[in-house]
Amino acid sequence: LIDPTSLSMLPKKNADKIDISDLTFPPRVKNLGLWNINSEVAGKTPIEITYLTSGLSWRAFYMGTLAEDEKTMRLQGYVRVTNNSGEDYENAQTRLIVGKVHLLDRIADLARRNEPYGRPGLPVVTNKVRYAGFAVIELKSMDELSTKLSFGSGLKAKEIRKEGLSEYFLYTIEGTETIPNQWSKRLPSFDVDDIPVINLYKQTGLAAASYSNPVIRYLSFKNDTDHQLGDTPIPGGAMKVYRGVDAQGHLSYEGRSSFKYIPVNEDIELNLGAVTDVIVTSKLTDYRTASYRYDGDGDIAGYDEIFTVSITVKNTRDLPIEIELKRQTATSHWDIESNKDADKYYEKIDVDTFKYTLNLEPQSEKAVEYELTKYHGLRTENRSANK
Repeated sequence: LIDPTSLSMLPKKNADKIDISDLTFPPRVKNLGLWNINSEVAGKTPIEITYLTSGLSWRAFYMGTLAEDEKTMRLQGYVRVTNNSGEDYENAQTRLIVGKVHLLDRIADLARRNEPYGRPGLPVVTNKVRYAGFAVIELKSMDELSTKLSFGSGLKAKEIRKEGLSEYFLYTIEGTETIPNQWSKRLPSFDVDDIPVINLYKQTGLAAASYSNPVIRYLSFKNDTDHQLGDTPIPGGAMKVYRGVDAQGHLSYEGRSSFKYIPVNEDIELNLGAVTDVIVTSKLTDYRTASYRYDGDGDIAGYDEIFTVSITVKNTRDLPIEIELKRQTATSHWDIESNKDADKYYEKIDVDTFKYTLNLEPQSEKAVEYELTKYHGLRTENRSANK
């Protein structure tokens, strides 16, 4: 998958005595290039060959382990480098770019031409390569080659040096790696303990209906120094979340999520999916219409709809929780009255949305009740005077 137009050779010794005349591609022979070299010295000379290739990719993924009280989390980051370029890379230095590099599709097309520099007619159509990241691999000289294929157990995790690069961010992995063709290799990126996190449950629904959606659990933190992070952006990837359950280090699976690139000082909210241990029940307990207005022909020109709704939240967990109950009114003309206990949890979000935020102790239950009035027709005008 090498782009032949990008091939370049540079002598690393006696460069003033070696002339690279040209690079030719014999006809009717694929994957072969010949350099013509005029040299004033005889013997072995180290050279550096550079080129662009597709088929090298990487992705990030993470493991989060919550403390038993779920107030802090250990966050472990990894990158997996995959080599499908058709070339074995031995003892190679690996640099990873965070950001979308738009050369990949072009490189793949150039590499798959029938002739190195093309010929009349349409190019060969191939499946395009689309990666969220891009792996840059630098080969070392032949005398530095190694056959080591993996870290092995008990070895120290390699350092990943990070530096800004215009709108991209460059991660340089310490040391060298051997990644044969069609192999992948997982490398540790970082490991941070005691990141403060916020657990929040959310549930949405229509304000005037009994039906509501499942309860979704969210986990949030911030990429900043207060959260033991903030040195560099965090590449997007998938994350599995566990919770420590005892002193022996046993874990319970809490959920998984994925996120996009997180700049420094930005918040991240992970959707861990629907839960069954926090139960929300919404009931429409009463419905009526009132306050009719009539036009000159005696037809109804305005009225109110009044809904009485009761919501019960049950926390079956062994930990306290916080939950947001968000409701949409489907109209911008409405008023609401909450019962005495629920009023302090109420907040209007926008023109047609409000929410209640409740905190529940372990194995506890809370209920809120409200009366929603929707105004129609003439009742939407000066409704405060019509009440």
